[in-house]
Amino acid sequence: MPRIHVVFYQEEDGAVPVLEWLDALPHKAQDKCRVKIERLHELGHELRRPEADYLRDGIYELRVGLQGMNYRLLYFFHGKLAAVLAHGLVKERAVPARDIEEAVRRKHKFEHSPEQHTYREA
Repeated sequence: MPRIHVVFYQEEDGAVPVLEWLDALPHKAQDKCRVKIERLHELGHELRRPEADYLRDGIYELRVGLQGMNYRLLYFFHGKLAAVLAHGLVKERAVPARDIEEAVRRKHKFEHSPEQHTYREA
């Protein structure tokens, strides 16, 4: 299967929630998250547990563990060749429903207007 194009979701005001979340993490956690994003790029739909898992409503999670902390990047697929990183969080047990709902909301907005909600570096 071809590599997946990974993009970051962008809000109407230009905010990029996952990049902002990543920037606030400790450097080692940022590095591990970047490795998982690269794995998503390489394997796409074939990525499975323990690295990724399906949650619900078209939302998946990239799973990163470091020093007892559980970092999660929530994403969805757009077509067959793109994955959109929509939300990041640190969790203790199950991913909270409110975080999944936020990712679902961003998924619907992205599907309605992919160009407006795709982050492009300046």
